[in-house]
Amino acid sequence: MPSCNSNSPENGMTTHDPIPARLAALKTATTPELKVQWRDLFDSEPPPFNRRYLESRLAYRIQELAYGGLKPETIRRLERLGEELDGGDRKKSRVRADTMLIAGTRLIREWQGVEHVVTVNADGFEWQGRPYKSLSAIARAITGTRWNGWVFFGLKNRRART
Repeated sequence: MPSCNSNSPENGMTTHDPIPARLAALKTATTPELKVQWRDLFDSEPPPFNRRYLESRLAYRIQELAYGGLKPETIRRLERLGEELDGGDRKKSRVRADTMLIAGTRLIREWQGVEHVVTVNADGFEWQGRPYKSLSAIARAITGTRWNGWVFFGLKNRRART
């Protein structure tokens, strides 16, 4: 079976693999350049996620196209593991990735001249050494009034999206 690799002898490229260079170039590409690559590689508009997400998905896609994707048995195993994790609950598997914060992320908000740093944990948040289940609880502790925590920390606009 002929190789799909662009470095195959049939293509006259036997000594240099361009994939590592393409992957390294993602780190120095501008966000607009990453979005152009996304359109080229996925044939769709890029999602409104952060740069880190775009880089990681583009890196995977570049390698997938050059070297091949996951084997069917690997995909089936991952699907089974996912079902074990979410109990087959389709609602849990459809949570928007852009509404999920990555553990270790630090949220910084200045309020009345004081800088407040919140750390995202796997099971909630930490502020001033104490665990919290919601950003709204932290915002209330900081301000003394009710706030939408996502709005207070600048993760969501005050107005609902249309």
